[in-house]
Amino acid sequence: MNTLEQHRWNISELEAVNIQQELARKVIQEDAFDQIHYVAGVDVAYSKSNDKLIAAIVILESESLKLVESVIVEDTVQFPYIPGLFSFRELPPVIKAFEKIKTTPQLVVCDGQGLAHPRRFGLACHLGVLYDIPTIGCGKTKLLGNYNEPEPHRGALSPLVDNDEIIGSVLRTQKNIKPIFVSVGHRISLSTACHWILKLSPKYRLPETTRQADQIVNRTLSLQNPSAT
Repeated sequence: MNTLEQHRWNISELEAVNIQQELARKVIQEDAFDQIHYVAGVDVAYSKSNDKLIAAIVILESESLKLVESVIVEDTVQFPYIPGLFSFRELPPVIKAFEKIKTTPQLVVCDGQGLAHPRRFGLACHLGVLYDIPTIGCGKTKLLGNYNEPEPHRGALSPLVDNDEIIGSVLRTQKNIKPIFVSVGHRISLSTACHWILKLSPKYRLPETTRQADQIVNRTLSLQNPSAT
């Protein structure tokens, strides 16, 4: 897979903010896809001992959730740690990983935010617009916004609100387990995004896309730093 939108990555903080603001106008917040046969999960992890980061992509069959393909890329951090601009730090190795996959997904779930971002352009939006592919932001923690705790049953949700705008949903994927934070990335509605996250989370709090990608990056980091395990 190759990106349809392109921009430079070796840029200043101001340039990065300008790119976010420009590309945010291209985000589509409604369903714009056909059948979904394969779903990709994306995760990025950092080494604690050096400036390396590991990007992983897993491809799952959408009905069985069977792992079809996985790709790992090791890269060097190029962009500084600036809150709200993490996609400029993490997407370069993710793009390299997408260049290697053989199975094209019709949906991507990111371990991070989509519209639930100060400029309404988190990593899931950024990736979705670059590839013009349906994407969902699925965060373990809240970046911003306010919400009421959803009911304790599986599938319960409540709106995540920032400045009177609904920017996502707080979704409980398992009974009496901490909820997760779902937001639109690109070419999908919030209700459909929540439907897919539930579908991808039959047993655990996190969707299988995130869980399996997370396992791969952590296993890779452990092999690189055996003394840390």
